[in-house]
Amino acid sequence: MVTKVSEYGICPFATTQRVLTGKWALVIIYQLSTGTKRFNELQRLIPGITQTILTRHLRQLEKDKIVERKVYAEVPPRVEYSLTEMGRKFQGVLDAIESWGLEYIETLD
Repeated sequence: MVTKVSEYGICPFATTQRVLTGKWALVIIYQLSTGTKRFNELQRLIPGITQTILTRHLRQLEKDKIVERKVYAEVPPRVEYSLTEMGRKFQGVLDAIESWGLEYIETLD
């Protein structure tokens, strides 16, 4: 039984929904599930996302401990994004969503 109350409440569904808020959160998590990426690479892999929105989502996912941001002390600066351990635990959910999505696409006219 869950006894810890987060800022999102005690309901695991509401907590998950809150972490995945926004149009792009799932897509960003999916792209990072395939490996560490730099900002521009993520932006290229997600057609239609703006720099501002990608930045906002990455910051929120980092705050939620799903994404890790690593800054290298180089010139020019290099920043890489990857999933945290908790983010990697989401892989099974991504697989289930992909499977459901593919099945659903087949039912469309």
